[in-house]
Amino acid sequence: MVTAELKYTVPSIFVPSGFLPKFSATLELNREMPAYSSRERLAVLITVTLVTTIYAMTITIANVALPRIQGALSATTDEIALVVTFNIIATAVATPMSGWLAAQFSRRSILLGGLVLFSIATFLCGTAESLTSLVVFRVLQGAFSAPLAPICQSLLYSVYPRSQYGFAMAVFGTGVVLGPVMAPTIGGYLTEYLSWRWVFFMILPLAAVAFVAVSVFIRDLGQRQGTPLDWTGFLSLAVAIASFQYMLDRGERNDWFESGQIIVLAGIGAISFYIFIAHTMTSDRPFLNPKLLQDRNFALGLVIALTFGMLNLTPMSLLPILLQNLRGYPDSIIGLLLGARGVGTFIGFLFMIKGNQIDPRYTLTAGFLCQAVSGWYMAQFSLDLTTFDVMWTSCLQGFGVGMIWVPLTVVTFTTLDDKYTAEGTGIFHLIRNFGSSLFISISIAVVLRTSRMNYSSMVENVTPINPAIPFQDSFYGVWSITDTGALAALSGEIGRQSAMIGYSNAFYLFSIAAFAACPLVFLAKLKR
Repeated sequence: MVTAELKYTVPSIFVPSGFLPKFSATLELNREMPAYSSRERLAVLITVTLVTTIYAMTITIANVALPRIQGALSATTDEIALVVTFNIIATAVATPMSGWLAAQFSRRSILLGGLVLFSIATFLCGTAESLTSLVVFRVLQGAFSAPLAPICQSLLYSVYPRSQYGFAMAVFGTGVVLGPVMAPTIGGYLTEYLSWRWVFFMILPLAAVAFVAVSVFIRDLGQRQGTPLDWTGFLSLAVAIASFQYMLDRGERNDWFESGQIIVLAGIGAISFYIFIAHTMTSDRPFLNPKLLQDRNFALGLVIALTFGMLNLTPMSLLPILLQNLRGYPDSIIGLLLGARGVGTFIGFLFMIKGNQIDPRYTLTAGFLCQAVSGWYMAQFSLDLTTFDVMWTSCLQGFGVGMIWVPLTVVTFTTLDDKYTAEGTGIFHLIRNFGSSLFISISIAVVLRTSRMNYSSMVENVTPINPAIPFQDSFYGVWSITDTGALAALSGEIGRQSAMIGYSNAFYLFSIAAFAACPLVFLAKLKR
């Protein structure tokens, strides 16, 4: 029996030696860790990078096809958001289980089993015939893919010597960046020329290649003996988050607490969350350790991570529906515009090669300011927006993400005791992903509510006594209220204008959230 150090870190790219905190947990292995040659290490590195790229693609793969899915499955704007938000929630809840899985099974078995189950769920997503079935399969897809990235990263730390960690993480991090660039770009073309189902089917060949590569190049390191999972804490937290998330997604459509369904969901969520809190405070080994919150930087980092998660995926959920429904953009162009955000993220990571010597609080602030400025300009969009408007604002958002990611992990984990780092990483990802799903739901609720309010306000002016109406009819023949067809066209245009105002309000909210995070950053205290 030998002792090996298993590292857990959040994915990053081109991270200089000593810049990130060391995330470690000591595990007992049942047999000696096998030695790898340089060629075998490279094969492992390529394999885990491919697996991570697939994982990163699934996060954004459905966004570009949302308008087509909405039309094919007859879903409303808030209903189609479930395809994104519940996948994020499933990933968030399942990610903290990665450590427990690593303690119970070999990492090779986890990767093989995860890829098989993930592929089955992805195939079912592509064959779904109803919104309900698609949401269920997306939940399974998120849950099965959640352990892949953490397990892959821990595997690299076991295979590569310390002197080569920088090179390994640089290559590994490209998967995190390439996934969000490739997924919407390729998915947009497949959606336009084939079907929205192909955004899921396109992942299957990559998953098959990854499965073969894991089978050939990843060695079985033997079973680990770990502590039992706190199922009470895990299940109560999962039910609480799912209930609150569904309540937020459906609340605006059901008029909030005027609906019995919303009241029941709120009650289930509140009871489940109470059980989770009570059990966490009284259990010897809770699912999420509350002692971690005693560290000031870690608690502050979770608040900032929540805000970062709120900003991370919201524009990618709003823009496809806006661009296709209000501007009539083809899916291929929408995919390219979403891919511009990934390009900005890559540039932000490159900037951090030199920027790692700067106080991380300054780079964090600069990143959030980039997000805020981008959101503010997006709030100025009108129905006359151009592809350049969307491209440069998306690229600026991505640049902000690239600047935020690494210094955020430094601020969060710099003072945390090493023995809590593995648990802390799981909580960090849970909070970040929950922030993403939460803000997507809130933003769509803002779009729907303010769109209806503005529509009601504008149609009050469509009357024969409004001098603008007969003037338009007599001189330009643009709008008329004298026949049903013209009146329907006028109603449609008012609907487009009011919806655009709704999206502008959501982007204003996005910008305010980014500005609000800036003062929080300077509450952190860093070690010299």
